[in-house]
Amino acid sequence: MPKKIPMRTCIGCGAVKPKKELIRIVLTQEGELLADRTGRANGRGAYLCDDSACLEKAIRKKSLGRAFRTQVPPEAAARLAAEIGGPEDAG
Repeated sequence: MPKKIPMRTCIGCGAVKPKKELIRIVLTQEGELLADRTGRANGRGAYLCDDSACLEKAIRKKSLGRAFRTQVPPEAAARLAAEIGGPEDAG
């Protein structure tokens, strides 16, 4: 029997992809947003495509804030964009 591949939905574009193809964004207990490429960091997680456009879309649609049930400050969004490889002025 083939092994089941875990699927996740990108909160930016809504595409359903294998978990390994997406980047996990983590809200740590300290309230910090981090890009968790290992998928093992502690904290609440949401998934994004490895694309700065999906991050921008998630911020614009406020789906990043909804996923973490909190407001996402512009500096946290800018730091995430830098980690993912997007433009510095995201947010």
